[in-house]
Amino acid sequence: MTFLRSVVGKLWFTILLLVSFVLFILTVMLLEFFQNYTIEQTKDNLINTAEKIARILEEHPNDKQSIGLEISWEVIDRVTKVVIIKNDHEIYYSPNTENDQKLAIDDIKNDPDLSQVFHKDIMVEKVSNLSTRKSPNDENANYSIIGVPLHLSGNQGAVFIYQSLEVMKDTSRSTTKFILLVAGVAIVLTTIFAFFLSTRITAPLRKMREAAFEVARGKFDTKVPILTHDEIGELATAFNQMGRQLKFNMNALNQEKEQLSSILSSMADGVITFNRDGTILITNPPGDRFLQYWYYEKGASTSSEAIPSQVMELFQKAVETEKEQMGEISLQGRHWVILVTPLYSNRFIRGAVAVLRDMTEERQLDKMRKDFIANVSHELRTPISMLQGYSEAIVDDIAESQEEKKEMAKVIYDESLRMGRLVNELLDLARMEAGHIQLSMEEINLSSFINRIIHKFQGLAKDNEIYLDVDIDSGVESVFLDPDRIEQVLTNLIDNAIRHTPKGGTVKLTVELEEKGFRMNVQDSGSGISEEDLPFVFERFYKADKARTRGKSGTGLGLAIAKNIIDAHKGTISVQSKLGHGTTFSFFLPRK
Repeated sequence: MTFLRSVVGKLWFTILLLVSFVLFILTVMLLEFFQNYTIEQTKDNLINTAEKIARILEEHPNDKQSIGLEISWEVIDRVTKVVIIKNDHEIYYSPNTENDQKLAIDDIKNDPDLSQVFHKDIMVEKVSNLSTRKSPNDENANYSIIGVPLHLSGNQGAVFIYQSLEVMKDTSRSTTKFILLVAGVAIVLTTIFAFFLSTRITAPLRKMREAAFEVARGKFDTKVPILTHDEIGELATAFNQMGRQLKFNMNALNQEKEQLSSILSSMADGVITFNRDGTILITNPPGDRFLQYWYYEKGASTSSEAIPSQVMELFQKAVETEKEQMGEISLQGRHWVILVTPLYSNRFIRGAVAVLRDMTEERQLDKMRKDFIANVSHELRTPISMLQGYSEAIVDDIAESQEEKKEMAKVIYDESLRMGRLVNELLDLARMEAGHIQLSMEEINLSSFINRIIHKFQGLAKDNEIYLDVDIDSGVESVFLDPDRIEQVLTNLIDNAIRHTPKGGTVKLTVELEEKGFRMNVQDSGSGISEEDLPFVFERFYKADKARTRGKSGTGLGLAIAKNIIDAHKGTISVQSKLGHGTTFSFFLPRK
């Protein structure tokens, strides 16, 4: 079945069927023709022979009748029988006539057809079985009988010539066998020729099929050999040209795809392309980060069904109205502006592209600009109010005793120191952010340096009933840094940890040696920092205590200064916190 479904099998079967059909029709027609031809030819021969015998006998008078008979017997062949009737008494049979094959004079005269030779002097013909002389074992005794008139000395005679039809059938069978043999040989030769021809024709087609499969696998360099210059050769040439064009087009598409991928990857804005049914087709790294924020916050699976609802609303509006749609979304403390634009294909909308811009830093800068004056004003208003109040009390002699005056003067002094500290920190921070910080780098023993700082805070920790611990890797010995600045960072971090840790809590300082430097962690078991405040802890005037009460609260500049100091050391600082589970500040300093 596989062979018959192939091109070779189909061509072979078609050619064989066509030739067989033509040979069948031709054989039937030839057999019919030869059969009719044989019968007619035999009949004509018998008539010619009978007329020739009659003419011979008429040309020889009675005195020479023996010569006429001898010549007549020489004319006939061995399968042809002849009976010559000159009159009722002179009847002659050919020497090859057997007794059971003789045509009797009575049978002739009693036969209405054959007797017309005598009565009407015409030639007659008939097929008869010589029933009166038929042998019981002779199954094929039909004879073709021809009778012609014979005119001798005024007597009406006749010459009857007859031949068995079996002879004609033998001739027809021989002819049939020959024609069938020729047809069989023709079919065999046709089969061989058809198979050879179909194989030769389809050989280039099979090569093209193999080459097509190779091209389908991506091997566009595959070529079909051009063996002929006919239509198949032209097809092979066109196939090779198609392969080259496909390779060129695929290379062009790959270049455009790589170019588009590079452009999308290098974009700072997120890009998400949707199909018309809302399925995500293409994203770039910022777009992936946006989706990861969404999946994390909503607990959704990373599938096309978990698309942010705000984005889907904008997408649906863009598809329905065929206009750009803009919106905003906030996730994990970050803010995005989303612009959704329809995508067209032959004037039909095939989807949309969403461009997401992370506006978190801009919003933070706007908030910082708005809050800076308010924060500075708030920080200065309290000490100025206290300075004004206590100075008025002294001027108005409200404080009567010398001790009360000293106490008021001490408050005025403390508040002036606080104002000076705030102003100095603002100036230091401004210099640091302007890049004017000067570091005095030196090599120090880290263990002694850390222990000295911890010892400074042991009294404060004891007063607040807080356990202060330190853990230093044994491999950390001497390091290269600015000890004053790093001490300022550690002082700020440890002081913040103690102030925000309740009684009975723990503050731990750990120093870990890493491959390219060392890391310091200040971990406390305090109240922690809320998620929405984490992005702003290193900003100026950030305070976890929103009430800004005195005593516990600082100026809100310590962490900003600490970050600038670590940045000046080419290091990094980070924070990890969970509300109610404590906070860990960590900074890394490289070896050099």
